[in-house]
Amino acid sequence: MNRDTLREAAAEFLGTFTLIMFGVGVVAQVVLGEGKFGEALSINFGWGVAVTLGCYVAGGISGAHLNPAVTLALAIHRGFAWSKVLPYIVAQFAGALVAAALVYLTYREAILHVDPELTLKTAGIWATYPQDYLSNVPGGLIDQIVGTALLMMVIFAISDARNMALPPSIGPIVVGATVFVIGMTYGLNSGYAINPARDLGPRIFTYLAGWGEQVFTAHDNWWWVPVVGPLIGAAVGGLVYDLFITRLYYKEVPLQKK
Repeated sequence: MNRDTLREAAAEFLGTFTLIMFGVGVVAQVVLGEGKFGEALSINFGWGVAVTLGCYVAGGISGAHLNPAVTLALAIHRGFAWSKVLPYIVAQFAGALVAAALVYLTYREAILHVDPELTLKTAGIWATYPQDYLSNVPGGLIDQIVGTALLMMVIFAISDARNMALPPSIGPIVVGATVFVIGMTYGLNSGYAINPARDLGPRIFTYLAGWGEQVFTAHDNWWWVPVVGPLIGAAVGGLVYDLFITRLYYKEVPLQKK
């Protein structure tokens, strides 16, 4: 790994760390405060702001993907270097895992007070779990594909210099707002993970921290859906944008600089 890639991966680590610290942190406060310190709106707003802040931390160095699905879609559709895909994804998962551990250390005593048996009630602070009515396939998979596709379409739009590209300093606010509105509109079924690192990294932490195998076996082994669904969704969202905008109007695909 060359120095530039290492530098960018480090930025992805810190940006994703920031995202998870605030995103998981707001869920922890709502759940452990048992409704006295926030509600669903707090979680949606908190995640939106968390994404914005994570983008500001890493954006000028790595482009602030903060999401393996975004990295994959940029490699498929925007010429992002395939040699950087694995370093970026490893850094994203590492940042999420470390942040999950720090949230746990911060709230450990509250967790043991509210849920000493370490059930899914508190495991849900770190990772998503679906409603009882939701099937893994097709329901859950469609849910994750749709949410991530919407996110990716907006990212492509605001970074397209021939459409309505935003100044770099404004882009993170719009991406955060997009995550906020996805939570407000498509958060019911399974909590809108739309990011494999955001979901699987903290889920692995809960497995190691005492919640055990239930975090993977719950809801007929739900865990893989918020990993695979976003990867498909981001690729689909990028394809849809290019079919309706890029290829119809420009006839060539803009490549990412990094």
